Amino acid sequence: MFLIQEVTRLIGKGLEMEGVLREMLHLLSELLGLNRGRIVLKDPDGDGYRIAYAYGLTRAEMDRGRYAPGEGITGRVIEDGHLVIVQDIDKEPLFLGRAVERTRLPPGVVAFLVLPIRVGHRTVGALACHRIRHRERPLADDLAMLRIMVTMIGQLLTLNERVGEKTRALEARNEMLARALSADRVRYGIIGSSPALLKAIAQIEQVSAAQASVLLLGESGSGKELFARALHLAGPRRNKPFIKVNCAAIPESLFESELFGHERGAFTGAVASRPGWFEQAHQGTIFLDEVGELPAPLQAKLLRVLQESVVVRLGGTREIKVDTRLVAATNRDLGADVARGVFREDLFYRLNVIPIHLPALSERREDIPDLVMHVLARTNQENARNVNLTDAAVRHLAGLPWPGNVRQLSNFIERLVLLAPKPVLGVADVAAALAELGGRELGGREIAPASMPRAASDPAYRPYLRANSHRAQDLAEALARAGGNKSRAAQILGLTERQFAYRWRKIEMDETGEI
Repeated sequence: MFLIQEVTRLIGKGLEMEGVLREMLHLLSELLGLNRGRIVLKDPDGDGYRIAYAYGLTRAEMDRGRYAPGEGITGRVIEDGHLVIVQDIDKEPLFLGRAVERTRLPPGVVAFLVLPIRVGHRTVGALACHRIRHRERPLADDLAMLRIMVTMIGQLLTLNERVGEKTRALEARNEMLARALSADRVRYGIIGSSPALLKAIAQIEQVSAAQASVLLLGESGSGKELFARALHLAGPRRNKPFIKVNCAAIPESLFESELFGHERGAFTGAVASRPGWFEQAHQGTIFLDEVGELPAPLQAKLLRVLQESVVVRLGGTREIKVDTRLVAATNRDLGADVARGVFREDLFYRLNVIPIHLPALSERREDIPDLVMHVLARTNQENARNVNLTDAAVRHLAGLPWPGNVRQLSNFIERLVLLAPKPVLGVADVAAALAELGGRELGGREIAPASMPRAASDPAYRPYLRANSHRAQDLAEALARAGGNKSRAAQILGLTERQFAYRWRKIEMDETGEI
């Protein structure tokens, strides 16, 4: 009982394996005379087993105690999972005597006791010791005590393994958070430190105090809105309104009213006057995303606002002075649109005073690990989750193409966190999640969340396609099948309404040269 109490007390003080297990073997020797105890566990450097903890053995003797599965008495116990009692080591041919030479043992009859150590239903090692054969205390009593000890050792190994896993996960999480929250890398909420990204940020800061229009150029998903906000925050207008407008999401009939406002009675339903976005952005910044989607009549009116800094509401005659910094963005080649006559040349030069190219994710691949950790930490916090990725999984993500840029990467990480089956995900888990998106690595197409209902067999994320992904005949046939409903036609083709409208308008422009 004293031995059990002491061992329990040691375990209660902490899970430090070396101290607890060595003292356990020490007490077995001092109190019961079970000498030269050793605990044999898996060799981390090989396929066999080695003496991991011992009492009464020298370092050289412990180093010699290495066993292949099934080798000698110790190897057989580990392989079979059964207790073995050697009554006389001198008469047992399987006894190796590898660790301790016979000359260092008492001259009388020496027994050797070996018990398997189990974790769950697995045999993970063995507890062994020498015992003088002729003792007053029954052998059965010693075996009962050793069985208690191997049970405690198995529990201790299990707890230590679980604590180790949690500790490693917390350390990895802390490291991710520390790196993600690094001040230099989250300026304006922009994550990364690649040369291409730092160049774009430097250009933003350099022109932040100017009044000239800025045109942000970059692929879809590269963070144009984030850079526009950074330009606003870096300049003297930071405490004034920041108004963002997605030109591709506004019906053509509402463009003028939304941008410039309207007076009461200007059209059916206009029961009150309403200031437009330019007025709302007075003394602040207005961000026009997808500015290339502006209809031709609105292009002329926008040019007038930029030239004279005044707006006239729809249905009104009074000029309203506005002081607004314009930031525009597009993923189209406006120069080519000007050459084709679908975008005003004078407006293009007004917008293109300060062009800034935003790097695609393929140009700043070294930023992917930081982006992954940032999105991971944010998604965990927003959804009360605690999901982490191994370093190998992060490296795997960094090696993928991500044609949809930061938006695609962010969407994928969010999905990964929300559907994670366990707290730490490795390369296999990431590959499985990618396979669920269509059974392919992300080679050449972006996968983004679908914005409309989909069939159960459809991928959970909508592919990003090129502007010429569908022929005019495909669009016309889908529109006919949908009875002229463009939303339904877009759904038939796996497009958003905006993607369908853009392709339809582009085909009309190609055929007529006009909008």
